[in-house]
Formats: sequence, structure tokens, C-alpha cells
Amino acid sequence: MCGDHYRILTGGGESGQTWASLSCLPRLLISQNSCHDLGVKILTLLAVLPALALSVFAADCSRNQLQHQPQQPKTEAALFELEQNWAAALSRNDADTVACMVADEFEEVDVDGSLRTRSQMLEHIPQRKPGTNHLSEMRAHVEGNSGFTRGLATLVDASGKIVARVRFTDVFTYRDGRWQAIAGHETLLGEASR
Repeated sequence: MCGDHYRILTGGGESGQTWASLSCLPRLLISQNSCHDLGVKILTLLAVLPALALSVFAADCSRNQLQHQPQQPKTEAALFELEQNWAAALSRNDADTVACMVADEFEEVDVDGSLRTRSQMLEHIPQRKPGTNHLSEMRAHVEGNSGFTRGLATLVDASGKIVARVRFTDVFTYRDGRWQAIAGHETLLGEASR
């Protein structure tokens, strides 16, 4: 009787059937004859779902992108390379690439002084002014699993005109074999600074 009740609620399932997709998980966990081991299956479900959720929401990087990235060294040179890749991605308005470089908890202070979360920053990338970012005056420091970069980003339009100059500082953590930005601060330099 208990098995029939759960079979009706979940769409049932025949014994011996192999379930190949996650959409069949409820039928696998609560099948027609499962009253006696329902507690074990619920505990299994409670253990598996958080792991699946973490893997889906950990970052916006595709598995393919992460698989083809070698482990990054814990060096200042690796942070310089990351900043160059970030600048190039911004020049292409490529939010997906930037998403792979910033941790979920990333926040930044924008040039106007406003605080933006990771998702707000990523949503803004496609609306950026066209142009190429050139980095200069770069400094970096690594201490264990933490590091920071500081530099000057100069945005140049297609005609070669300087559109903006931004002094920035980014703070990184080393996690899962790669550097991820956790905080950033940008200051727009005025006319007198050019």
C-alpha cells in the first residue's frame, strides 16, 4: 500500500529498470516496493543533492573550459596573465570568460563609487563601450593562497583615442587549482591625470 501511494505520486517505476537521467531520480529513490528502505533513500538523496547543487552553481564556467585549463601556479606572473586575459575579455564584451575568473562572492567598487556584486558586474559587461583595454603600471603580490594586483587600465577606442583611464586593485584567492578574484576597486582618473 505504501509503495502504491508513492508510485502514484512519482510516476512509478518497474523493478529492474535502469534509470539513466537525473529526471528519473524521484522514481529511482521511491519506487513501487520501497517502504522498507525509504529512510535510507531519503538520506542518500539529502547527501547527493547538495553536491549536485554546488557543482552547478559554483561558477559559470563550463566543464569544458575548466578541463582545458592547466592548474595555475601561485605566482605573480600567473596573476599578471590573468589580468591580461580579463582585460582582453572585457575588450570583447565576453562575460562568460570573466565569470570563470571571479569567485561567487566577488564584489567591486566601481569607478562611480557604487558597490556591485558578481552578477551585477557580469550583467554590465555586454553594455560596455567598445574599445581595447591596455594594462600598464602593473604590480602583483602573492602570499600563500592570497594575492592582489594593482595597475592602470586604459580604454582606447577604434580611432586610437583614450576613452578612459582607470586605476584598479583586484584581490584574489587560490582555490581549486586556479586564481579567482574576490574583490576589486576601480578609480576613474580625471583629465589632469592624463
